[in-house]
Amino acid sequence: MAATSPSTTGLGTALARLLSETRALFSDYAQLAVLDARRAAIRLAWILGAVLIAAVLIVTAWMGLVASGIVFAWGHGASWPVALAVAAVLNLVAAGALGWFTLRLAKELPFTALLRQLRGEPPEPPQKV
Repeated sequence: MAATSPSTTGLGTALARLLSETRALFSDYAQLAVLDARRAAIRLAWILGAVLIAAVLIVTAWMGLVASGIVFAWGHGASWPVALAVAAVLNLVAAGALGWFTLRLAKELPFTALLRQLRGEPPEPPQKV
């Protein structure tokens, strides 16, 4: 009777360990998915913020160009319209820089860490944002 007891206990222990390891594996993947989703949400917030600021700068530049055209037509050669035009051009340059920043943020796809883990690839070294 002592010979059958260890084999039954061994199988039960092995099944319990398998269930525990499976649960831990799913927990690790779920945690990785949550962290990747959080990272994607933060990047989306940065992208939306940059797009909003770029939109404001483009509208400001357009208003500056229109105002400079009107003042130039009225004044013929006054330096004030040139100053407004320069401000508008600087706003467009700033909007272009924000557009470049947005494209740089959007190049990395979300959930890359989870996909690498599922494929069995080694993790990437930490990146600066």
